[in-house]
Amino acid sequence: MPTLHLTAGADDAAAHPQIRAIQPIDLKDALVRGCSDFVAMPTHIMFLCVIYPIVGLVLARLALGYDVLPLLFPLMTGFVLIGPFAAIGLYELSRRREQGLEACWTDAFDVLGSPSFAAIAALGFLLMLIFIFWLAAADWIYLVTFGNKPVALIADFLDEVLTTSSGWKLIILGNGIGFLFALLALSISAVSFPLLLDRNVGVATAILTSVRLVCGSPVTMSLWGLIVAGLLVIGSVPFFIGLAVVMPVLGHSTWHLYRAAVITA
Repeated sequence: MPTLHLTAGADDAAAHPQIRAIQPIDLKDALVRGCSDFVAMPTHIMFLCVIYPIVGLVLARLALGYDVLPLLFPLMTGFVLIGPFAAIGLYELSRRREQGLEACWTDAFDVLGSPSFAAIAALGFLLMLIFIFWLAAADWIYLVTFGNKPVALIADFLDEVLTTSSGWKLIILGNGIGFLFALLALSISAVSFPLLLDRNVGVATAILTSVRLVCGSPVTMSLWGLIVAGLLVIGSVPFFIGLAVVMPVLGHSTWHLYRAAVITA
């Protein structure tokens, strides 16, 4: 029974969620509403997202201190893959504000009591696996293009990447494969986590709904993916500090995008 609930969910037998085609104006509206949530609940958001700059600094230190500098950019872009899961608490705060309820940072942990929590954790684990495979692929791409050549300084690494044929191969191959990973993550998680939080459904239904949305509005969702990736990269410079603002805004905005795309039962 637990396995059945994890994959199917209690509400799945009734009907799959209906979705509507979304337009770029819906993305703008979601971002505006996300910014509004951030302004209304800055203290709660900063508390939840302080872990991101800390983790980012640790990752940067590992890259600089253990000769894995070539993985620094993949680590930065990897936030695109795991961000939807990390923002689960932000969805809950947006949901409470939407309902006119008081929102305290402790309310973000109400997700632990959600009937779909097992499904949320399972989907989060899947995104973490995708993230790990992306790092492994990035490391393989570097070995294929540069070999085992060590890199000591960021300036030297950037010079080789931007001025050599091997560097341009790294850029083209890395961005090409990275796009496939990002597309996979976007397809299965665009609205799946908000849906799991909002309704008692399983992983299969949540992923299918997200994929249906991406396939039904490919241009708009591609634009959304570019917006998310661009803001996360900007927030990662310098030293990931900007993620303390970018992450909550995108998290809240994702909730409102879900509301625009998935028809209320």
